[in-house]
Amino acid sequence: MFVGSRVMFEEMNRVLVEHRIKPVIDRVFAFEEAPEALKYLESGAHFGKIVITV
Repeated sequence: MFVGSRVMFEEMNRVLVEHRIKPVIDRVFAFEEAPEALKYLESGAHFGKIVITV
């Protein structure tokens, strides 16, 4: 799987910062809820990112 070069990654990050682009976060789970987070991901019901916090 090709995900791009370091230069491409740095350029992408520059554009994100310059245009103040932030990811859409659908839901946040505590680390202890990781199994539930994975089930939620598998359900396909999310719109945006699923975050697991420590």
